[in-house]
Amino acid sequence: MFEKRVIPCLQLMNGSLVKTEKFNKYIYIGDPINTCRIFNELEVDEMIILDIRASLEKHDPDFDLLSLIAGECFMPLAYGGGIKNFNQAKEIFSLGYEKVILNSVLYENLDIIGEIANVYGSQSVVASVDVKKDIFLNYRLFSCSAKKKQKISLIEWIKELQNRGVGEIMITDIDHEGTWSGYNYHLVKLITENSNVPVIAHGGAGKKSDVEKVINDAGAYAAAAGSMFVFQGKDLGVLINYDKDYSFR
Repeated sequence: MFEKRVIPCLQLMNGSLVKTEKFNKYIYIGDPINTCRIFNELEVDEMIILDIRASLEKHDPDFDLLSLIAGECFMPLAYGGGIKNFNQAKEIFSLGYEKVILNSVLYENLDIIGEIANVYGSQSVVASVDVKKDIFLNYRLFSCSAKKKQKISLIEWIKELQNRGVGEIMITDIDHEGTWSGYNYHLVKLITENSNVPVIAHGGAGKKSDVEKVINDAGAYAAAAGSMFVFQGKDLGVLINYDKDYSFR
């Protein structure tokens, strides 16, 4: 049985922390190092770091910044953004990160899952899946920070990722991300019902009950969130926070 986790998800852009809404509308949050120090003090379960421009702009992970972040953090870390090959993943693990999160690269090279998993174990590989509904209300896959549409169907892709050996799947509804409206519970449940690996729900959390619902009712093993951990509330100022008191069944 996997432990239920509540994970702050931090977004990097040009060396700073930002928060997006529907993968757009960037709001500056602050310095990533100072933010990580605060999350250390709050004793978070785990933390996700995403460089949201790396794949879109085709640049490599900022290994120097990632090293500084890892040096400040005592919790397990996962990183995603701009990872193109095994050697880059290897470098990230060498800095102290426990997991790599892959998205855009998977549509070009699914073999990278096995290359990493064969050395570091499947638990070290997280597949990030970004989706939104089209005009016919069908879920469509996107990559490169929601700028590139993919043709493969959602469920077909989920099954392929599992067949290739991913350890976890992180599912994000683009239209819920940063909105404080709650997760897309239907989407998360659809994925958990078609997945034999743990699912991380991401996108839309605004309050504690959203986190509890997506884990208790939609079957996610973890809930990742950004806005509710970096703001005082919707339309309010920056306040780094974290509540460890959740009721999970």
